[in-house]
Amino acid sequence: MTEATAPPLFYDAHLFVCCNKRPDGHPRGSCAAQGSEALRDYMKARAKQLGLKRVRVNQAGCLDRCELGPCMVIYPEGVWYKITTNSVIDMILERHVRDGGRVAELMLPSG
Repeated sequence: MTEATAPPLFYDAHLFVCCNKRPDGHPRGSCAAQGSEALRDYMKARAKQLGLKRVRVNQAGCLDRCELGPCMVIYPEGVWYKITTNSVIDMILERHVRDGGRVAELMLPSG
């Protein structure tokens, strides 16, 4: 299948928030232990408040960037962010998802 014959994207942006839980004291930690579930819930509600269409916010299992978390990734671009507060979520939804820019100061390093 070529790009010309590929079906259109189902979502314009698909946001995955790591909500992996590890036992307390695990050396890698976990995003859930750092509040990612509440951040995901806020992100879902805020995306609706902003009227973002063709956007999906999903919970993800381990995204394997535990030491940098809590974290999320936005597809189809594959841009990774560290998320820590509701105001950080607002910046990402507004500047990246709605306006098509990036929030460079929150982006995780590639690989």
